Amino acid sequence: MAGRGWVSGSSVVALCLLLVSLVACGGQTGADSARAEVQRVLDLRAAAVLGHDEAAYARTGTRAGFGNLRAVPLADWSYRVRDLDRSGDTATADVDLRYRIEGHDKGPVTTGRSLRLSREEDGRWRVDSDRPGEKSAQQPWDQGAVRVVRGVHSLVLGVGQSTGSLRRFADLADRAVPAVSDAWDGDWARRVVVLVPRSLEGMAGLLGSPASSYRGIAAVTTGETGGARDAPADRIIVNPDAYGLLGGLGKQVVLTHETTHVATRAATTAATPLWLSEGYADWVGYRDSGRTPAQAAPELSRAVSEGRVPRALPTDGDFAFTGDGAELARAYEGGWTACRMIADHWGEDRLDDFYRAVGAHDGREGAVEEAMTKVLGTTPEEFTARWRDYLRDQLP
Repeated sequence: MAGRGWVSGSSVVALCLLLVSLVACGGQTGADSARAEVQRVLDLRAAAVLGHDEAAYARTGTRAGFGNLRAVPLADWSYRVRDLDRSGDTATADVDLRYRIEGHDKGPVTTGRSLRLSREEDGRWRVDSDRPGEKSAQQPWDQGAVRVVRGVHSLVLGVGQSTGSLRRFADLADRAVPAVSDAWDGDWARRVVVLVPRSLEGMAGLLGSPASSYRGIAAVTTGETGGARDAPADRIIVNPDAYGLLGGLGKQVVLTHETTHVATRAATTAATPLWLSEGYADWVGYRDSGRTPAQAAPELSRAVSEGRVPRALPTDGDFAFTGDGAELARAYEGGWTACRMIADHWGEDRLDDFYRAVGAHDGREGAVEEAMTKVLGTTPEEFTARWRDYLRDQLP
């Protein structure tokens, strides 16, 4: 059998001993062992976060950032090592951080983290640094100590903001939730989470995008379209630079608009065009404001008065944050006037039915057309013509 792959039993034993540092005879590699050891350290670190035990946290590595989390009401916090790149006594771990905010998140937020670790003389791994992973956004505590204010219907997390400032956001959110519930009869949590960073740059960090993408945008809402039952709560993320330039009514309209996105998330899908989702949110925001159409839609009103009546409803591309400011305003105002027209002509209940019918479609193609036929008894061509006449009538 020589030359055919046969070796003696003693040779097998010798081979196992030779490779023990790489592959134990039981089958676990050295890399697997290091990964398991790092996972155990991160499990201890997670338990320390949930137990507010800074000493235990410090035993797992750097305590940087621990104090930033102190006020955040966490229900869960855990790590899962996805990949470990080890070089001697140092390693880099790509990790999934999963956490839930108590009373708000039905399911966990999952975000990527990149951890640097080193191995001590006693053989234990310790965390040297913990940063957002590649293509992952920052979390509020990455930007500094988080201050928390609870409202009746809201939880506001701020960095670099006074308690008084965060209280004002909570008050606005607490007024927004009942206003949205009065307009939208769907089943939703009726509470919101608002994140208020220190600046526009902080907002961009929380969104993982360049600051230039959101300059002039007062707030955005993040969440999972379709509203899965175990999805984490949407986050309303404020741009304090732009938000601070608004008057009292403008601030309320913005918070009500963003809260509407939270409420309608389950009915908003890839089939929903932006003119409908943004227009409906603006319709709810302005619903009880007392503003006239010309006051609420100044850019579109100017265009109509100059004879530049839009020939079609806004496209998704018209809502790009990086586009021209006046063009972006006209897109929002075009969606708002279309939804306002539906409410005026067909009724508010029918507007809600139309929104749901569009979102329930299998895909974007044909969604609006089918919903207009079944719910409004019209066609896109007739609807657009009616909308253009509505603009001429409402925005003289």
